[in-house]
Amino acid sequence: MLSYLQIFLLAIIQGLCELLPVSSSAHVIVAERIMGLNPSAPAMTLLLVMLHTGTMFAVILYFWKEWQFHYFSSFKKFRQILTQVFVATLCTGVLGLLLKIVIEKIFMRHLPHAEIEHLFSNLPLISFALATVGSVMIYAGTRKKGNASQELNIKSSCWIGIIQGISLPFRGFSRSGSTISMGLILGISKKKIEAFSFALAVVLTPLVIAKELHRFLHDATITSSSQTFHLLVQCGAGMVLSFLAGLIALKWLSHWLEEGRWKFFGFYCLVAAGGILVLNYFFL
Repeated sequence: MLSYLQIFLLAIIQGLCELLPVSSSAHVIVAERIMGLNPSAPAMTLLLVMLHTGTMFAVILYFWKEWQFHYFSSFKKFRQILTQVFVATLCTGVLGLLLKIVIEKIFMRHLPHAEIEHLFSNLPLISFALATVGSVMIYAGTRKKGNASQELNIKSSCWIGIIQGISLPFRGFSRSGSTISMGLILGISKKKIEAFSFALAVVLTPLVIAKELHRFLHDATITSSSQTFHLLVQCGAGMVLSFLAGLIALKWLSHWLEEGRWKFFGFYCLVAAGGILVLNYFFL
């Protein structure tokens, strides 16, 4: 069983890193490995998505006024954003499912009862994903594309949904980092793509929670209802802490995005990717 100190540390890491484009999953998984925990275990993946839930509520609170103005001020605007979110989420789901099938049925076919979650403890893969998204962020943050005046439309929603789909099986490929970077590359304004990216997170998170809760409840290693209850209480405590840390992270992200410092998150991801490889080959 996890201690509350471990929950506290993981929640703070998750809350700060989830809403910064540096892949909270990569940081939490590395922290779990350092603590001697198994990131692929159903209890750990459930904890991770419950920590995501805390940051999801932070997103809703932080962006609510902006969403009210841009998305809910008229039925036309609401219908438009609903269509865009649906299209992006559909593209994410289709690509995520295809990647899951390909990885489990082809690349992991030699493993009995192969699940894509088994990849979540693969630090070299996490390092590669982190370096990849870091490179994308550096490119998005340094390229010149005139005025960012493009509007969100069906085509741009598809592209944003597709790159978000890559983040589902590959821990380290930051969801917010990749989607905001794609928006910048497409010429969408910083405020619009930031608000849209986190609107997608609010839609996607409950689906991931449901999936991991189902996986946890069917885990053969969970032998008692009291064990389940204790873990859920710990997850609840972690969720509150990640919510508070998430609010701090959102203010940081918005400031750096508006100040043109987006590329520095990418540089950090490259350094973190190298650090993960060092940890993997020399210490873990």
